[in-house]
Amino acid sequence: MALVAGLRALGAVAALALTSTAAMAWEPNKPIEIIVPAGAGGASDQMARMIQVAIQKHDLLKVPTAVQLKGGASGGEGLMDMKASPKDAHKFIIAQSSIYTLPFSTKLPFSWKDMTPVAIVAMDEFVLWVNSESEYKTPAAFLEAAKKDPGSFRMGGTGSKREDHIISAALERSGGVKFGYIPYKSGGEAATQLVGKHTEANLNNPSENIATWRAGQVNALCVFDKERMPYTKKVTTDLAWGDIPTCREQGIDFDYTMLRGIFLPKGVTEEQTAFYVDLFKKIVETPEYKAYLEAQALKGVFIAGADMTAFLEKDEALHKDLMSQAGFLAQ
Repeated sequence: MALVAGLRALGAVAALALTSTAAMAWEPNKPIEIIVPAGAGGASDQMARMIQVAIQKHDLLKVPTAVQLKGGASGGEGLMDMKASPKDAHKFIIAQSSIYTLPFSTKLPFSWKDMTPVAIVAMDEFVLWVNSESEYKTPAAFLEAAKKDPGSFRMGGTGSKREDHIISAALERSGGVKFGYIPYKSGGEAATQLVGKHTEANLNNPSENIATWRAGQVNALCVFDKERMPYTKKVTTDLAWGDIPTCREQGIDFDYTMLRGIFLPKGVTEEQTAFYVDLFKKIVETPEYKAYLEAQALKGVFIAGADMTAFLEKDEALHKDLMSQAGFLAQ
């Protein structure tokens, strides 16, 4: 009887220990801020709203979320907000390649290492677009014509020394050409200017040109990725995103995609980071997220942990090299 009583006591202690361990597992206990380093209606804002919907619809959090738009200084406001919030596990940011480009081009006192990586949840594609009435049906024909008239071909973009400007500069080096780069306020404005023939081309994301592509006003010459987009549903009468050839298929020795990453402030605990990694593993499996990827023609990925750190180190070095070659680094 004494032995049985002892075993029962040990069992009770073990059960209490398990209960205590479970109780210690971290989870948010107040509303979570989703920091968007961009303006209202942009790609990051749209992603944040979709994340909110997925979380609420599938009951993935016990606390509410609030989107905070901090797009001042080309997104620097949002990045510096994260830097100024060490150990705050009740906010995360939806970051893009500006985590490198802003510090490199403006000397913003910020590094992605000032945050805690959680996961890369998608990659943005970039496409070389021309007006549908253009005589150029391939990248080779477009570049050959641009080469004959240096500087006269106007390339529309969404901001000086940002992603599409970096691609434009790389395309210049790859093709031995020179464009007149014109930065606009948004991808939508760049698309409108191309339709109006105020530019010869732009390097918009698929979602920024989808309306004009569907309307037959622009043509997609190639996508700057190692592989074609996986989406086979027709967007135009005849073409799906997956029908656009890669630029490498078309003889351009360059590719580029832009990360969509989730970061916490620096100094959070491993348990807090693990909570958010698990949360986003669930989010990317929701129908809402998958529908969002296809609607935006984003590349679906999930990279976390040591693999994410390795990716960021390599991606940062790539951006520094590209921006150095283009003369975009702040002096």
